[in-house]
Amino acid sequence: MKTLLTGRRRAAAAALAAVLAAALLGTAADPSPDPAQADNPIVQTVYTADPAPLVHNGRLYLYTGHDEDGSTWFTMKDWRVWSTDDMVNWTDHGSPLSIDTFAWARQDAWAGQAVERNGKFYWYVPVVNDATGRMAIGVAVADSPTGPFRDAIGRPLVENGEIDPSVFIDTDGQAYLYWGNPNLWYVKLNADMTSFSGSPVKVQLTAQGFGSRPNNAQRPTLYEEGPWFYKRNSLYYMVFAAQCCSEFIAYSTSPGPTGPWTYRGTIMPTQGSSFTNHAGVIDYKGGSYFFYHNGALPGGGGFTRSVAVEKFSYNADGTFPTINMTSTGAPQIGTLNPYARQEAETIAWANGIETERASSGGMNIGWIENGDWVKVKGAAFGTGARTFTARVASATGGGTLEVRLDSPTGTRVAACTVAGTGGWQTWTNVSCPVSGATGTHDLYLRFTGGSGYLFNVDSWQFAA
Repeated sequence: MKTLLTGRRRAAAAALAAVLAAALLGTAADPSPDPAQADNPIVQTVYTADPAPLVHNGRLYLYTGHDEDGSTWFTMKDWRVWSTDDMVNWTDHGSPLSIDTFAWARQDAWAGQAVERNGKFYWYVPVVNDATGRMAIGVAVADSPTGPFRDAIGRPLVENGEIDPSVFIDTDGQAYLYWGNPNLWYVKLNADMTSFSGSPVKVQLTAQGFGSRPNNAQRPTLYEEGPWFYKRNSLYYMVFAAQCCSEFIAYSTSPGPTGPWTYRGTIMPTQGSSFTNHAGVIDYKGGSYFFYHNGALPGGGGFTRSVAVEKFSYNADGTFPTINMTSTGAPQIGTLNPYARQEAETIAWANGIETERASSGGMNIGWIENGDWVKVKGAAFGTGARTFTARVASATGGGTLEVRLDSPTGTRVAACTVAGTGGWQTWTNVSCPVSGATGTHDLYLRFTGGSGYLFNVDSWQFAA
């Protein structure tokens, strides 16, 4: 995807279709993000969906699906990983898992969830089994939260044509896998996390447990899809997408991991121009966070979705407040240290750039054109920076990397000239003096030059 925010490579027909779809489905408009100030949706370089957060070693990792550009169906071929330590600046770790990881799978890289056990990371995902043509649940494993992931067992873990796995390891060590649309199922996973005991159990969906859906004898309860299963204190939660279409997010609770369930009501009402929604809930650094998706970015809609997040507080009795979509997003935790080496793909907001695998490992930002920029939020310069250094590459004549404060047209405190390096992955460092960067500011890296693509950026760092 090139330039969600400016609309390059975006068909007007696709945008019109999204607007018409929203109108027909009766959904409210998405919050309109101000590109210079917004923090939601949290990723702007690709369309993302079905967020699944995981905390590991003090960092929050987010596993998402990836809607292909211009989709008119749930066209999804891979999954993506992002991470943060401050809830606003997100590092892009690329795609460590795809349909191709599973030799037995045909298509549909839909909603999954990852969990860590004994130093390994297990990612449960639904895909179409090529041999049967049905949806099945696969499991991939990695030694790092960012992968690469490999097929753990070379076949489906479980298959009954249903989707959306959610995994949770209880305090007694027993792991559970819930999934399902139109039904809700679970199995007890064995300690190896790649097999299970007994047979899949079908949850009895009752109005008391999952709410009552009006005028639908085939689906009498509100449960639709996308379960998110977890435990907080002594209470078990089942958060789910309710009553398609358009969906809202509802939840039930239980005193035990397999019920009995009691319906508790709505968390996020129907809103936004995506007719689906999918929640992920987690506690991190003393706060509680609710992840979801909408269609708020340009070209967005029911098949081109974007992940967003809100901070919330549980009520005293453990129930949820009502949570609404915003373009503001979660507040920043602390500040970012500009004097430490920062990956260029650590971004609060991107305008016009894409990311790609870097030859030296990790990711870099690229496809940079004149006027593109990225925002990094809350950089703490203290008493002042003296120099700025960036690792860059260019197969053309390069351009200028401007450093500005608080907006894309804010005070310019540095400007580094980037010359051609002979290749898009031929890296060199450029440095330039800094003047006026003191205190804490949102940092904007703005790229200027001639026509066409200018240069790539791999990392950057200030010196005090």
